[in-house]
Amino acid sequence: MEESMKRATHQGVLRIADIEIPCFVLQDGTRVISGRGVTKAIGMKGRGQGVKRVAGHKALSPYLGDELETAIRNPIRFIGIGSRETAGYEATILQRLCDAILSASEAGALRTEQEKRYALASYVLIRAFAQVGIIALVDEATGYQEDRARDALEQILSRFISQELLKWVKTFPDEFYRQMFRLRNWEYREFSVKRPSIAGRITNDLIYERLAPGVLDELRRITPRDAKGRTRHRYHQRLTEDIGHPALREHLASVITLMKASTSWRTFYAMLNRALPKWGDTLPMDLHFEQDDETNP
Repeated sequence: MEESMKRATHQGVLRIADIEIPCFVLQDGTRVISGRGVTKAIGMKGRGQGVKRVAGHKALSPYLGDELETAIRNPIRFIGIGSRETAGYEATILQRLCDAILSASEAGALRTEQEKRYALASYVLIRAFAQVGIIALVDEATGYQEDRARDALEQILSRFISQELLKWVKTFPDEFYRQMFRLRNWEYREFSVKRPSIAGRITNDLIYERLAPGVLDELRRITPRDAKGRTRHRYHQRLTEDIGHPALREHLASVITLMKASTSWRTFYAMLNRALPKWGDTLPMDLHFEQDDETNP
């Protein structure tokens, strides 16, 4: 153990949504966070050494810059409380790493599903840091930081991230579209988000028109649209967490089960009409959609 090694004077755990990041303040005032916490925060698997893997990541490395790459390759070693030697990174490295990941994403360098998860996590973290930062500045300017609860900013950060991630949760599983494409005799590409325009109309028919009376009409009414008439949100993002989303997931599971049991679209649609009919409708045995129908799964 080196005598010149800095010591931690304070330590704690920063909670970001469901992630716990051990953090420390060293005797010279340096704020340090654990490497494992950094990797978890951006959605990367592995222990603290996973941060070093970022420096060698082909898609990310060009966007790190020399200073950040050097910091990633050289973690800070210090003496934690209890005289245990440990290592971590200067706290702002998490925000700087998020900025680099977003730069890579904007340049189109992140192509795999895993890399895209890094970008999503980074986007949510950057927005959360900005919100908590302005709140902390107002509290400091007004003196309120002396009166607020010890973990008030942490609670704000955690709640914000949880709410933001909910917007991006994949409600419609890949299997729903995989089975739809199979039954419609369309080519399915595993990592492509492109779908025929008819897929949105089919989704409305299979899901929202059968979920509960008037659901689709109400979703169309309350979902804002842009200047071109396109919806600004997915319909499922407008459903309530306590009732709407559980009902949607249950209905989706039933529809997918019927899809898997069917060898053709006509067979599936006939079974669907018997098992999960539209509310108050007399349905045909098949649908013939126009190719320019609205897409909004």
